[in-house]
Amino acid sequence: MEIAICDDERKLRAGLRKVIETKLQLDGIEYGIQEYESGEELLAGMEKILPDLLFLDIEMSGRNGMETARELRRKYKDTIIVFVTAYPDFVFQGYEVHAFHYILKPYKEEKIKEVLDKAMEEAGLLKEKYYLVEQKSKTLRLAFSKVVYFRSEGRNVEAVLTSSDEGSKKVDNFLESVRFYGKLSEIEEEMPVYFVRIHNRYLVNLKFVDKLEGNSVECGSISLPVSRAYKQETAVAFAKMMLN
Repeated sequence: MEIAICDDERKLRAGLRKVIETKLQLDGIEYGIQEYESGEELLAGMEKILPDLLFLDIEMSGRNGMETARELRRKYKDTIIVFVTAYPDFVFQGYEVHAFHYILKPYKEEKIKEVLDKAMEEAGLLKEKYYLVEQKSKTLRLAFSKVVYFRSEGRNVEAVLTSSDEGSKKVDNFLESVRFYGKLSEIEEEMPVYFVRIHNRYLVNLKFVDKLEGNSVECGSISLPVSRAYKQETAVAFAKMMLN
């Protein structure tokens, strides 16, 4: 997903970018972010990198956000525009340029995440993603959102899945496992950022982890070992997940 932020205040651009990056990383969405400090700079930059989603400040010196959006719409019909403004009255002008949404300053993190989710859904980026498992007679699709963890035993891997929602305390009530031939290191390369290696033999979906304590993580009533080599990395990743 290509994202552009256009605001003449550097500090506000940085704050918005931080929230967006954290959200997309935890959702496992690949992205690029370009920053612009004026409407003129944005329009020139869009000739090189066309954003799927644009956060556009309305009150800017020089060409303001509304003028920029009008010019943008003459060439680019599909870019999703989210207006950023300190004045709610400006929002109603957004219909003219088919603005998707708006965010009021000062930013509220939860509102940014909400708008980002809606924009990703609009762009078709929230469709379920899968890991493909090749077996002798068939190919299985393992939904990332249902995989609690992978466990390896040599070149054999067991994927433990649940039919409950991510983060459910009753995750262990609905478990099923799929066994296949593979390497955990290769699987790890294909997983979203919220899958974390906690042990040479375990790769866990942090969205199902309820607690990190001592040398283990708990997913419902399931306890998985955390080795010394991966303990710090696991703690940092779990803390980031909790803060989101």
